[in-house]
Amino acid sequence: MMHAVFFMANVGNRPWRIVHSEASLGWGGQERRVMAELLGFRARGHAVGVLAPERATIFAESVRHDLPRATLAENRWAFPFAVARASRWLRAFRADVVNTHSSRDGWTVGLAARLARVPLIIRSRHFDVPVANPWLSRHVYATLADHLITTSPKVAADFRALFHLPEDRVTAISTGVDIAMFSPVGPKAAFEFPADATGPLVGIIGVIRYAKGHAVLFEAMKLLGEQGLPVRCVVVGDSANRGGLERRVVELGLSKRVLFVGQRDDVPAILRALDALAIPSLHEAIPQVGLQALATKTPVVASKVGGIPSIIRPGETGRLCAPKDAASLASALREALTDKATTQAMCERGRVLVEREHTVEVMLDRLEDVYRSHLS
Repeated sequence: MMHAVFFMANVGNRPWRIVHSEASLGWGGQERRVMAELLGFRARGHAVGVLAPERATIFAESVRHDLPRATLAENRWAFPFAVARASRWLRAFRADVVNTHSSRDGWTVGLAARLARVPLIIRSRHFDVPVANPWLSRHVYATLADHLITTSPKVAADFRALFHLPEDRVTAISTGVDIAMFSPVGPKAAFEFPADATGPLVGIIGVIRYAKGHAVLFEAMKLLGEQGLPVRCVVVGDSANRGGLERRVVELGLSKRVLFVGQRDDVPAILRALDALAIPSLHEAIPQVGLQALATKTPVVASKVGGIPSIIRPGETGRLCAPKDAASLASALREALTDKATTQAMCERGRVLVEREHTVEVMLDRLEDVYRSHLS
């Protein structure tokens, strides 16, 4: 036991060796946060590594940034072999901290980290969606993890209650924003709409899926047009669901007013070009794009769900609407676009909020506090 205490004290006092695992193949807010943590801790002098499927975008990003990495098998039948291989790699890497992010790697890498006797295993939860099988999932969030990190206080409270976890076993840490990159000062993106499509520009940014509420936004646009306030919309993001949304735009008669631009890397310039950002999500923790919009002083209208009200505060930093309610969204957008003095004041307060509580450095500081509390 004395040897173990001495080992843990050494871990707490030296640079850490941190590994993140991610089974997702995509490149959304969750995966971008993982990379931000990896690069942030590397810049602070820690060693970092990645476990991910070879087809995953984050694996390609780890190659681009020259991060140590190993592949995770995608096939379910390979589970025991994937666990064994990951465990060997973690031992060779001498990992002090392992952070899992998705369901599949939560099981595979969580078990591998236990077998490799990694001192600290973190499970991150990025979404505010119901847990399908709490009895089984408890093992991922408790047995195979020493600490749970969520992106919003609401999700943290929900998981404490669901799994009867102590207060100090769950921490809410929102994704940090690079406030130099997401600045109100800088170039603005340009978009080509038909000449007869005029009006304020609203944007929606994120992976195209039902829960993001794109269809609700299009219905709100139709209502605004009927009320004498036609608006244009740029849709940033992509997925296999895009075709269905494009057909819905045609059905609503909005073909000239909605522009699908796919995945883009110039999000700061896009945000600066918008008259308002819409986040009509049906469920959400704390959306990164919401914080990014506040940082660029872009007006935000969002659904009153999940952790959104903790950053988009009615009357203070933005406006909220009822989820799945096109009329409510249309009303909030109208206010944001027409009451410009009030909107500008909200934007100023939003930037202050991000600078004070939601920068990348604040995120890394809070993560270090969690790591240190376990490792020292």
